[in-house]
Amino acid sequence: MPDLDLNLLVALDALLEEGSVTGAAERLHTSAPAMSRTLGRLRRVLGDPLLVRAGRGLVPTPRAVELRSEVRALVSRGQALLIPPAATEPAELNRRFTLRTGDVLLTTIGAALLAAVRAQAPTVTLRFLGDDLEGTSAMRDGLIDLEVGVTDHLDPETRTEPLATTRLVGIARTGHPLANGAPPSAEEFAAADHLTVSRHGRGLGQVDQRLAQLGLARRVVASVPSYPAALFLLRDTELVGLAPARLGTPAAEALGLATFPLPVELPEVVLSMAWHPRNDQDAGHRWLRDLVRGVVTSPTGPPRPLPARTRPDPARPVPRPALTAH
Repeated sequence: MPDLDLNLLVALDALLEEGSVTGAAERLHTSAPAMSRTLGRLRRVLGDPLLVRAGRGLVPTPRAVELRSEVRALVSRGQALLIPPAATEPAELNRRFTLRTGDVLLTTIGAALLAAVRAQAPTVTLRFLGDDLEGTSAMRDGLIDLEVGVTDHLDPETRTEPLATTRLVGIARTGHPLANGAPPSAEEFAAADHLTVSRHGRGLGQVDQRLAQLGLARRVVASVPSYPAALFLLRDTELVGLAPARLGTPAAEALGLATFPLPVELPEVVLSMAWHPRNDQDAGHRWLRDLVRGVVTSPTGPPRPLPARTRPDPARPVPRPALTAH
């Protein structure tokens, strides 16, 4: 195969992910004219324009969209194959990790995780993605390196490690009748006007099932797609919302919001991190998992960490937590 040039795969991956000749050139530390010539080669090899002009930017063709996940997976596997198994010092890492996490968790651990990365590995870049790829094969295809949060939608081979548990509390503006210090009754809670957070606009959940068992129903007057948007609406209205205890409250407290216990019992939420087995032995990925574990289970992170036997003792080495496959 004399014409096989695997560097074209790397270039194609960068072009499809960046959607820009200039961005792909910067990512691969080359010049824009050189990347433009490479795009020309790719167009000739694949018989497709791949990226076409749309205003000031470029948009992928249907063929490019079809190739994107497969190319990303091939490049990711190739990189994993060539990474030496020996331990790597964090300060020597020059990589980008893609993490999927919800905005509630990101508002709590994002700053601490970035600070830890900057302190230990200043040339590492973190890219946070939201829930748009949830339920897809993004992790299997190499589009996501690590998922942190509620991991109940994963492929069977995915590795998971529980980190902590949290419970839901009510949240409202300071001075709201339900946030006056005394736990509200189920009737008082149901009678309030409620705000929900749902990327798909869903208004009902487990709290509604519990209220229904008591013969009650709450009135959801609005739904928003993100937690930060909900916080500002709760601050400026009489609406009531839900938030994970401590996990979702730092941002709420910064806006002057108050929390209160719910009058119905709800299952606790388990926070985990998940990754594809191809990254088990990758030294850089292990370092990232250790960092995330430390941030999430720190005193300023989510409440009620799991028993100490599941977390590394900073004073001495201990066996790694058991992995499970979903």
